[in-house]
Amino acid sequence: MTPPLKIIACDTEDLAIVSACLQDALIPLNEMRYLPQERRFIMVANRFRWERAAQDKQEPALSKDASFEGDDDFGALQRTNAGICIDRVLAVRSRGIDRSKPNDFLSLLSVQLDGNKVSFLFAGGGTIQVEVEGLALYLSDLGKAWPTQWQPDHAVNSTDKATGR
Repeated sequence: MTPPLKIIACDTEDLAIVSACLQDALIPLNEMRYLPQERRFIMVANRFRWERAAQDKQEPALSKDASFEGDDDFGALQRTNAGICIDRVLAVRSRGIDRSKPNDFLSLLSVQLDGNKVSFLFAGGGTIQVEVEGLALYLSDLGKAWPTQWQPDHAVNSTDKATGR
């Protein structure tokens, strides 16, 4: 069984790894919180396990029962929930995101660091910018992975959007 992912990001190189792991994550708007008293920003993401797909190019075993006994039993295409926590937060801003629809999902493209600002860039042009005193970001998988038949696709000439279900 593949162990859950746990990463601490303290610099640009660490954040690049976090960004690669979170690419194509689906994030419900109602699963993001800024906790100003704790100087913390948290979110839960439904992430595609790119590290697993790269490790094993086999097709998912859709005919098997997804019993959740072990994630090696149902192929390479998997998703899991992951918690993201940023500490030492000074401010949080958003642009291009309709916060009046809390049940909507955002599809994460990348996470970037520019000076003391961590930016979450989403499909459709939305951005959440977290201003920090210093980078202290934690990513941890939560619970068991599950099989998916949908692998996100980033074909350059494709007119279809990424299928990140």
